Amino acid sequence: MNWKKNLVLIFFLLAGVILGALLANVGQHVPFLSWLAYGKTVGISPDSPMVIDLSVVRVAFGFEMGINVAQIITIILSILGYKSISKKL
Repeated sequence: MNWKKNLVLIFFLLAGVILGALLANVGQHVPFLSWLAYGKTVGISPDSPMVIDLSVVRVAFGFEMGINVAQIITIILSILGYKSISKKL
């Protein structure tokens, strides 16, 4: 039964991230909603990854994560929605 709640939580979080990215993209072009698109990206860019060359093996590492205001708001709303739905599961 616990796996069902975990799947619902993952669904709500992914829906919050995707909806937030969509809202930021739409709000970016509207003057009074442009603050929703403000965000920051952190990590090692995949365009210029960290490379370890050992003569025999060459390994490249790259990971980048970006988040914006709209995603933070929708993730918080999705967690609150999950709390109210999880009581019924």
